[in-house]
Amino acid sequence: MSDDFEDVLHAVGPRLRALRRHRGMTLADVAATTGVSESTLSRLESGQRRAGLELLLPLARAYDVPLDDLVGAPRTGDPRIHFTPIHRHGMTFVPLSRRPGGMQAYKMIIPSADRPPVPDHQTHEGHEWLYVLHGNLRLVLGEHDLVLPAGEAAEFDTTIPHWLGSADGKAVELLILFGRHGERAHLRARAH
Repeated sequence: MSDDFEDVLHAVGPRLRALRRHRGMTLADVAATTGVSESTLSRLESGQRRAGLELLLPLARAYDVPLDDLVGAPRTGDPRIHFTPIHRHGMTFVPLSRRPGGMQAYKMIIPSADRPPVPDHQTHEGHEWLYVLHGNLRLVLGEHDLVLPAGEAAEFDTTIPHWLGSADGKAVELLILFGRHGERAHLRARAH
């Protein structure tokens, strides 16, 4: 094996340990999430066990990072970023950030519909900031029922029951910044 390949393999353990600690997780937490035993995880992190795909794939899912980032694979030289869209609740979410933890950025696309959908309120931990790029967004937040046209923004605690949809049946595009642990977007304006 080449020295470069060996260097990549030896760097996996410390990278796994740093990622786990950054997430504030114990070996027991990771074992419960992935089904990989604590002793195997400990040996991986210390470099006593070589990481194979059968171990790396569940760890990449648990830490919500691409496999390439987990093993420190070298970049290919192509500067384009290829994100995989997520389809959920009839909407498309395109991840715009790859940073594990902290604030996550998404472009959200709500497709046009013949009939306006009935709001299905959701709640979850976190804080959300959104900006409407195109269309008219209907934001139902607690007892408030708002319409935000293109160019408007909103920020809210996602533990409040909320729902996003099209206000007029036409497609809507928006940018979302989401912090799982209550992080908020901080906007600063410069004085002229």
